Amino acid sequence: MYQLYYSPGACSLAIHTLLIELGQPFELINKNDVDFAAINPLGAVPVLRDGDTLIREGAAIVLYLVEKHGSELLPEAGTPERANALQWLMFANATVHPAYSKLFFIMRALDGDAAQDKAFEAAAQAAGKLWALVDEQLGKTRFVTGDKLGIADILLTVYANWGGFFTVDIPLGANVRRMLSDVSALPSFQKALTTEGVDYKAAA
Repeated sequence: MYQLYYSPGACSLAIHTLLIELGQPFELINKNDVDFAAINPLGAVPVLRDGDTLIREGAAIVLYLVEKHGSELLPEAGTPERANALQWLMFANATVHPAYSKLFFIMRALDGDAAQDKAFEAAAQAAGKLWALVDEQLGKTRFVTGDKLGIADILLTVYANWGGFFTVDIPLGANVRRMLSDVSALPSFQKALTTEGVDYKAAA
């Protein structure tokens, strides 16, 4: 049985959802309930344990699970569709996620003053430009990689909800909100939200 180390509403929520989609049994472990520094010195979730194998990066966990169990969330290897899906997976994991990490850093590192407000505005604008690219793509297809749900859609849906932590607005286009509504309504996503006690508001 897998063990997934998580923090409620964090990026581990996407892996939680994926495990449900794959129909795999797993134990969910809150990082605050264990000596997590011994598991991941960086302190970041998700971390997946599969027997003696420990995987500490979200994108690596996604690829490991999908390749091991098979899923239409990533197209067949060696195809243009797979390359496109991987491109969006990496965009979500390595571009959109860090944009929000910068906002969290500003929230923790700066006091609520003019300097913080200015930093928030700049970071929110940068994140908004990324969502504009997603919105443009979603004007062509139902999900970012086509008409079928992909893992990048789940990741993006998790990240979008983080905007509620900040006092600054991060604009989400109508196409993005449609996709967020579709993904957040999935039974697997709803089950993960309920289990973690997370209130999803980004699609409103």
